[in-house]
Amino acid sequence: MHVAVCIVGFRNQADIQSVLSALSRATYADFNVTICENGGAAAYQALVQNLPGTPPGGQIVRVYDAGANLGYAGGVNVCMRSNDAAEAWWILNPDTVPHERALEVLMARLAMGDCDAVGGTVYLDSGIVESRGGRWQAWLARAESIGYGEPIHDADLSPEPKVSPDYLSGACMLVDRRFVEIVGPMREDYFLYVEEVEWFLRANAMGLRLAIAPGAMVLHHQGSTTGSVPDIRKRGITPVYLDERNKLLATRDAFPARLPVAALAALALIFLRFGRRAAWRQLGYALSGWVAGLLNRRGPPSWIDTQNVAGASEIRG
Repeated sequence: MHVAVCIVGFRNQADIQSVLSALSRATYADFNVTICENGGAAAYQALVQNLPGTPPGGQIVRVYDAGANLGYAGGVNVCMRSNDAAEAWWILNPDTVPHERALEVLMARLAMGDCDAVGGTVYLDSGIVESRGGRWQAWLARAESIGYGEPIHDADLSPEPKVSPDYLSGACMLVDRRFVEIVGPMREDYFLYVEEVEWFLRANAMGLRLAIAPGAMVLHHQGSTTGSVPDIRKRGITPVYLDERNKLLATRDAFPARLPVAALAALALIFLRFGRRAAWRQLGYALSGWVAGLLNRRGPPSWIDTQNVAGASEIRG
């Protein structure tokens, strides 16, 4: 089964070089790579000029200049549309380093035939699990990562499924053709954050099933392009604002009847999360995002210049 690997970049050439290097060692070789550069013509040219050579398996690597900052979902959709003949799509964050067997293990899980989308074990530099998919708490407008904080063990290399999540981590998600044909593309009006949660909640409502292959190990250097750093008091406006806004949007889109209760719960959780850590600036960002979500505001926030980029073309294949 041929897989299209989809990567969205934003002026992070070093990250993309790293993930391509990791992919060159993949034990599952039937794939190509498509990169959508959201960061403008200069970033696109720099990326093209500094790409590593053709992988040992001879896989094709293509790079597209998005022509604008399309956000994460928009970039993913560009990559998927440009590979419309693929049988599956593996969406990877650019700041990830997949284990050489990750794609092999994901594909083995997909081949079991009881699911249409598979995630792996996404873990952090500290050696703890970031996510094995997640649960969506609709009454709280909150996402809860499965396995967060657990240490990585050899036992995690088992290919057998252990959990049935509500959504998969956007850092590593494999979807098959049936999933895409039924569910459609990712929603681009979220711009960044929570768009993968909405995608999979939509899939759940349509009767599709998700699975986790714990042995598909993917290291995630968190926040290299969005500013979502571990220290909550150092996070910038974009990740905090969009995270809070888009959780309410996901609730509105997937569980509209629960929005009034979820909005009040989300407000209380904002004060608990940021107030107890004395993250006063971030509290302000979060409240602004909460109001925007309540008012159903969508798309990129006003401080992001999405059009400060030009050109749209393919460079190599």
